[in-house]
Amino acid sequence: MKMIFRWFPYGDDSVTLEQIKQIPGMTGVAACMPKILVGEVWSLEACQALRDEINKAGLEMEVIESVNIHEDIKKGLKTRDKYIENYIETIKNLSLVGVKCICYNFMPVIDWARSELFHPLSDGSFGMAYRHDDVVKLDPTTIADSMVSNSGGYSLPGWEPERIPQMALDMEFYQSMSTEEYWSNMKYFLDAIIPYAEKYDVKMAIHPDDPPWPLFNLPKVITNAENIRTFLALNNSKYNGLTLCTGSLGSNLDNDIPAIMKEFGDMGRIHFAHIRNVKHLSPKDFDESAHLSQCGDLDMFEIVKALHSTGFDGYIRPDHGRMIWGEKARAGYGLYDRALGANYLLGLWEAIDKMSKS
Repeated sequence: MKMIFRWFPYGDDSVTLEQIKQIPGMTGVAACMPKILVGEVWSLEACQALRDEINKAGLEMEVIESVNIHEDIKKGLKTRDKYIENYIETIKNLSLVGVKCICYNFMPVIDWARSELFHPLSDGSFGMAYRHDDVVKLDPTTIADSMVSNSGGYSLPGWEPERIPQMALDMEFYQSMSTEEYWSNMKYFLDAIIPYAEKYDVKMAIHPDDPPWPLFNLPKVITNAENIRTFLALNNSKYNGLTLCTGSLGSNLDNDIPAIMKEFGDMGRIHFAHIRNVKHLSPKDFDESAHLSQCGDLDMFEIVKALHSTGFDGYIRPDHGRMIWGEKARAGYGLYDRALGANYLLGLWEAIDKMSKS
């Protein structure tokens, strides 16, 4: 298992590589290239430059998060093939600089949604929050404006400015698409790229929908164990796998996260784990909490224990953190709370590892 940290390049992060290197147990970062438009090839030169910057700080770049999927692929349009060809070229170029895992998602239009990015919590910290009734009252323009205007000046993955003008039209398109059609479009994409993922030895790890329930009548499919089984069966290669995000799936109280970890970990289909906690106010209203089990509704010990029991040798990162100690950073991606989360998770892993050998 390798513990890594998400990091945004090009000066678009309050956290530096030098600070990440000082977090005990940290081996590398999950990086991205937000300046490259969705659907375009990540050139070998750009990949090399990013890797070299990260390696110079004494960290690895074995995970990329994420190479976004062009909407034409999700829609199943005739133009999808050229974007799939670009995606395959990007997989090749990333493999040449040592990338072993690509985290991506297949969420239509909206990658993730929150009603507040800096919600005041009872301990004086600030965290992202979701209030379902507030979100569903919004339209594509107002939700995008709300997310971007409250971002603190940092880019928001999934809410890139170039995507926003097209959101309303995209949402309208999906109103006539059945879930079956959407599954078919996913299979088309997987069958096209997975042979190359195998060839270049890059594990593909899909991220669950966030939140894991319907919004704006858009297809939502990576939401629970049953749907994950359906997804993995679309292409049975071990290179077709998961980014198991406990916070996204755990937003639905019906999801048994340790059981999900165990089932798909035993299949060798979990390549990357995002681990965080959530505290529910109601079944569809929650705050993102500190990582400790006692701070939320998820049992971190049981989750890490289940993952460890599968012989997991992939990547883990502490997911969204709160803003604590007066820090000003991108929502969910400050230094302090995620560093605390990383070492909490490493402590659990060490204890469970030693218990398993006694």
